[in-house]
Amino acid sequence: MQTFFEPSQLENADFKRSNEILRACVHCGFCTATCPTYQVLGDELDSPRGRIYLIKDMLENNRVPDKNTVKHIDRCLSCLACMTTCPSGVHYMHLIDHARAYIEENYNRPIGERALRWVLAKVLPYPTRFRVALLGAKMARPFVRFVPDKRLRAMIAMAPKRIPPVSRNDDPQSFAPKIAKRKRIALMTGCAQKALNTDINDATIRLLTRLGCEVVVAKGQGCCGALTHHMGKTSESHRTAEANIRAWMSEIENGGLDAIVINTSGCGTTVKDYGHMFRETPLAEAAKTVSALAKDVSELLIELDLPELEPKDTIVAYHAACSLQHGQKIKTFPKQLLKRVGFKVAEPADSHLCCGSAGTYNLMQPDISAQLKERKVHTLEAVNPDIIAAGNIGCMMQIGSATDVPIVHTVELLDWATGGPKPPALDQTAQQPKVPILR
Repeated sequence: MQTFFEPSQLENADFKRSNEILRACVHCGFCTATCPTYQVLGDELDSPRGRIYLIKDMLENNRVPDKNTVKHIDRCLSCLACMTTCPSGVHYMHLIDHARAYIEENYNRPIGERALRWVLAKVLPYPTRFRVALLGAKMARPFVRFVPDKRLRAMIAMAPKRIPPVSRNDDPQSFAPKIAKRKRIALMTGCAQKALNTDINDATIRLLTRLGCEVVVAKGQGCCGALTHHMGKTSESHRTAEANIRAWMSEIENGGLDAIVINTSGCGTTVKDYGHMFRETPLAEAAKTVSALAKDVSELLIELDLPELEPKDTIVAYHAACSLQHGQKIKTFPKQLLKRVGFKVAEPADSHLCCGSAGTYNLMQPDISAQLKERKVHTLEAVNPDIIAAGNIGCMMQIGSATDVPIVHTVELLDWATGGPKPPALDQTAQQPKVPILR
């Protein structure tokens, strides 16, 4: 694609990167075949190619974003299926991130929309605040039919039936390996996940210590920054990301780390991009170091050689989170691991398509999200599974809200199969301690 940026614009690192990305696009349209919003809406401007044209026009001309451009950019899931499909290697993620930051800085949204986005940015990345909001949503649920705004109704519906107690395993500490030490790893405990489902981190710690890892929960870590980053709120996302970089660098300098393990794939995609996000800052080298050490939990488990166990009759439908298969290009590891411990793994049709969760997307674009959720649940249920497994808390909440098939994190199943307790989502009679300490 031919571009016409001014030399002065290209002195800015973000404009320079966007120019490189735009020039790689050859207008082929392969991306439209795998774009969920294009499939649902049928509008060229709701495809990656259409959005690329809108972004090019907006950035080249340094113009104030118009309502139509913002609408189509906001409708993008950032599922990154287009990057998997693209034969030219167009790095759409960095382009759409720049567009969102540009819109946030230059577009005056309606006051109601600004307020909603402000609330999401100030609540979701903070577990305590999020817990309070979830409790409020549970109390509001009987009155949801009287709420006029679809987005507010979606937020109320998001609250799980049971809000888990705080897990003290998420506090800064170190868990010793159960066998001879093989690796020292830092576990990212996340933000929303700590309020929505504490079983995932607990299972991860049990499994990794059983396989010979010292598991460190670093002091000072928190939200990865993805939620605010995808809203274009760069200063807020960089602030929380910077805290993580400093926390993990402290562990690297005081004991060393073999990996930074992340069990929420949406976070993993962002942490692996810290090197790019901080490339023009004093933290550039530290961010690059952190990104190089970041691994999805399935990447580490492949290295640790899980035991090969007898086949089971349990059918697990594996849902491939977009941030894992498209964002991190991890497609086979979770399925390999589940099969290794004996589960029968079934993959649904159109597994490359998004479930519609996409961070805050299901709250900001509830109509499109609901259509994608319905499609995804239909294809998952079509394989007649006993369990649905996924590697991302957002996907789990989205899919779990529309099916009676129990859904758990992949790591919970691996923990269970290798000696851990049955996942509470599969055992409704399980009584959890209020403070489930592992040590």
